[in-house]
Amino acid sequence: MQEIGNSTVRFDSSNSQQHTLSIRFSADGFSFFVYNPGHRNDSFYKVYPVNSQRSMAANVKLFLNDVQELKASYKQVNLLIHSPRYTAVPLELFDDDDIEFVFYQTFPKRNNEIVMCNVLNGSNIAILFSLDKLAHVFLSEFFPKARFLAAISPQLELLQNKVHEGSNCKLYANLHPENIDIFCFNKGKLLLVNSFICHAVSDRCFYLLGVWKQCGFDAERDDCNLAGCRNEREELATALRKYIRSVFIVNSLPEFIAPELREIEELPFDIQSLLACE
Repeated sequence: MQEIGNSTVRFDSSNSQQHTLSIRFSADGFSFFVYNPGHRNDSFYKVYPVNSQRSMAANVKLFLNDVQELKASYKQVNLLIHSPRYTAVPLELFDDDDIEFVFYQTFPKRNNEIVMCNVLNGSNIAILFSLDKLAHVFLSEFFPKARFLAAISPQLELLQNKVHEGSNCKLYANLHPENIDIFCFNKGKLLLVNSFICHAVSDRCFYLLGVWKQCGFDAERDDCNLAGCRNEREELATALRKYIRSVFIVNSLPEFIAPELREIEELPFDIQSLLACE
């Protein structure tokens, strides 16, 4: 079972208990991916548009009511929250009791949100992130055993493992329609993780080069890697190559992702990362 692009495929929920459901919630749209961990070519990916005039909770409620595939019973459910409202805290400074206090040192407080955390032992940090309270209630009631994950978390875990290849510094950028996630590493050590609201190529270039300079990277020796929005990566790469010698496009993750899934070009990089980390 597989939906690629605009093709229509009927979903067979009779054996759904063998499958994992991963849902990605973002202001630019929701999407979900169903796959069988034992047979990763047995997969299904679908995008669900959201109404920007409605609240996050209203869009979540409509999504849960509309999409029949969500009503099946799954072995595992992952809920990825894509939002720039997250912050990273070293584990040695992390305390469960202080997550709200620490989070609101970075962001202005909102009364209608809940603050959660993901502990990333492989990266030795905790990611604190937030979600609309009512949306959290709807999702928790619908998926009582689901894992809530910041979309940044699986990306960071995957890249932390990947950057040990080579001795130079590496910048990774995941392009979304309205923002960009940036990760910087120095010989395997995380230097920076941040997200910026921007969509024009000139703005993306500005933020990437600013972070590159801030981290002290070498334009001749270090490399920049671009994932995400396929229709923008090449244009951005061309602009960056005026200043950085080694700019690469991350089309897929062949060393982690099953060959049968590489055809799903729309599969977001954070969902790919989650697959690779499981």
